[in-house]
Amino acid sequence: MRNGDAFRLTDEQRIDWLRLIRAENVGPRTFRILINQFGGAGPAVRLLPELARRGGRSIINIPNREEAERELSEAARIGVRYAALGEADYPKLLREIDDPPPLLAIRGNGEIFSRPAIAMVGARNASVAGTRYAAQLARQFGEAGFAVISGLARGIDSAAHRAALNSGTVAVLAGGHAKPYPAENEKLLEALLEQGAAVSEMPHRWEPRARDFPRRNRLISGLAAGVVVVEAAERSGSLITARLAGEQGREVFAVPGSPADPRAGGTNRLIKQGATLVTSAADVIENLKPMLGLSQPVVAREPEIVIPAQPAPGADELRERLASLLSNTPVALDDLVREARASVGDVQVALFELELAGRIERHGGGMISLV
Repeated sequence: MRNGDAFRLTDEQRIDWLRLIRAENVGPRTFRILINQFGGAGPAVRLLPELARRGGRSIINIPNREEAERELSEAARIGVRYAALGEADYPKLLREIDDPPPLLAIRGNGEIFSRPAIAMVGARNASVAGTRYAAQLARQFGEAGFAVISGLARGIDSAAHRAALNSGTVAVLAGGHAKPYPAENEKLLEALLEQGAAVSEMPHRWEPRARDFPRRNRLISGLAAGVVVVEAAERSGSLITARLAGEQGREVFAVPGSPADPRAGGTNRLIKQGATLVTSAADVIENLKPMLGLSQPVVAREPEIVIPAQPAPGADELRERLASLLSNTPVALDDLVREARASVGDVQVALFELELAGRIERHGGGMISLV
């Protein structure tokens, strides 16, 4: 599976892809490794139990064919289609991030992804002034030909979506399409589908949990050329989106606020750290214009892992040595290789098997920790 290659999955392949990405402990990076190594999702699904067993897990949950077909069928009933990475209807900008969803569930007008886009995020408990300013920016972005991307949350997100209903807006869901959150925004969601779209990487009936929102945030920034933060406290989830945007090579913009308002603490700090200060929509539009005719920078990807058909001698000992070296504090791969006194390739294979067994977690910047 090479990034950017246009192709179309068969119905059978789409079922295999869905089974693989819904399998326990298989995320976008793991999916890419498996499908590249074994030449397809079908063979990878069949080999998952053995790979997980090597990592120390005797049973791994993998959806059966009937479960995958049921998800596709239920989603289709409300107009959701599953676009695979590399297919023509998969959003182009999203392909370029480090961990794009292998399958993106899209509902609504897919034509909106052919337009340049600006993401808008901010406080859920936004001030009246903040929501009004966000709405003003979103309207002006729409008038300038941009789609507005946001997360359907209360406050700034809702204000941005409503102001861009006529020009086109995209809601990125933290849960599945059957479980939009918050429930109070279901009517807003239905309204934006006429000119815009909603997307999700989660199972169709997935109820969003707290840890799903940072995962969702990488899609918000990944779908846009730039991210505008309007009102964000020092520990706001919007700052996670801003950080991810920077890692993805996107432009970060922030609307300044009063130092006396806690909701402006995060945005003011972003400006100190180099985010572009926003006093009008023109500050954003003029900054992005030179970039719009250019392809987005491709994020450097980790080298592919070669997984041996049979465990290498000493593989069990290496896995346990790595597990003993890890803790809840993320560390870099290079540090693990040095401390384990093993080759990079052997360490990568051992970590991959530990990941499938649910024993380790990967973080941004190639960092790794115990679960």
